[in-house]
Amino acid sequence: MMEPDAEILWEVARVLARDAAEVSGSPRRALPPLLFFTDPARAPRPWETAEGLPAGAGVVFRHFGVTDARETALKLREVASRRNLLLLIGLDAALAETIGADGVHLPERALDQAAGLAKARPDWLLTGAAHGTEALARSGSLDAVVVSPVFPAAGASAERPALGVVAFRALVEAAPRPVYALGGIDASTAREIIGTGACGLACVSAIRSAFRA
Repeated sequence: MMEPDAEILWEVARVLARDAAEVSGSPRRALPPLLFFTDPARAPRPWETAEGLPAGAGVVFRHFGVTDARETALKLREVASRRNLLLLIGLDAALAETIGADGVHLPERALDQAAGLAKARPDWLLTGAAHGTEALARSGSLDAVVVSPVFPAAGASAERPALGVVAFRALVEAAPRPVYALGGIDASTAREIIGTGACGLACVSAIRSAFRA
């Protein structure tokens, strides 16, 4: 049985995925409703969180250059395979190839790599980060975009002002690809994303706290 916060996040994520599909039809490929973004500082043992995720969720492994990246990625690959999770590797296409990941997530600064990756690996799922309209305009080669921060957030988005629901909805409407909401998403804020057109939720700390094996 899921923890109450986990139930809320998973329920809202599935509602968003269903509503987005009803509006836009089937995306180019199936997208997980919920994405767990790892962070070496806030989630130092991400495979333990992955063990508690429901089947159909996704993990985005961002190693930020830590020395044990390959070992952690292999642990995540094992859990993902066993629990029917989708595994993306942040930026590092070589590591994704090495461990047999399902795709790559690109930071905003690397969105220009999307077209080449899509051509070289049409079987991969490609997502990318965006914080505004300029990045969204460069997201056409992706399968989905992760827009942040919707609410005040920690980590890499801490210095960016929160978009708020109204501005986030406008970015979703302008995006050429399905959009995930990231930044300050937890059980207390998740329901505010319903009705924005987002295809799902992406979280770091909230997922680590809510989903436990």
